Amino acid sequence: MKNVNKPSTSIKSWAPDDRPREKLLSMGASSLSDSELLAILIQTGTRSKSAVDIAKDVLQAGKSNLHELGKLSLPVLQKINGIGKAKAITIAAALELGRRRQNILPPKKVAIHCAADIATFLRSRLTDHPYEVFAVVFLNRANKVNHFEIISRGGITGTVADIRIIMQKALEQHATSIILCHNHPSGNLQPSQADHAITQKIRSAAQLFDIQLLDHIIVSEEGYYSFEDEK
Repeated sequence: MKNVNKPSTSIKSWAPDDRPREKLLSMGASSLSDSELLAILIQTGTRSKSAVDIAKDVLQAGKSNLHELGKLSLPVLQKINGIGKAKAITIAAALELGRRRQNILPPKKVAIHCAADIATFLRSRLTDHPYEVFAVVFLNRANKVNHFEIISRGGITGTVADIRIIMQKALEQHATSIILCHNHPSGNLQPSQADHAITQKIRSAAQLFDIQLLDHIIVSEEGYYSFEDEK
């Protein structure tokens, strides 16, 4: 016999102030919790769980951390009860938009004064990658960031940086100085012999164009390593 007293899991049955969409409209997106924001993306629940309940399961899969959630693949997301292919794609797309927003420079250019400044700038842009990427920050005479670009992507243990491409883009961006950067997915911050070699090669190439190599930064979830600071 059907239990007519069983409470509904549908968000539509909630009080208007408790519904994520209505709450966003009346109070703004910043008033919503992470699970409520995810629930808006998920839209619908199951017979036993509301969209908010499923959103909490999604967050738990990401260790209740949006940074970790951004690393989950589509197959992993689809293993969560209530998350099919379409919902997994929606979540992944939203997280990628957030990541890309971080990569877009604000109208006011970021000024770089020390290795800690550039490490802060880079960490959100590089540490989510499960493989090594090599990027370059191009700066103007005031040490403000003109452009940031990932030059190459590699495997778990390394990537290759094309010096000609780096110099070409430096000239296109009218850069007077550059900062090299790459991530270490393993978490180990110590530079390899290959890291030292490519740094010297790019420094020599940059000098031919009167472009200064200010630093080479390695970033990971453990922190950062500055070639300049470590001399």
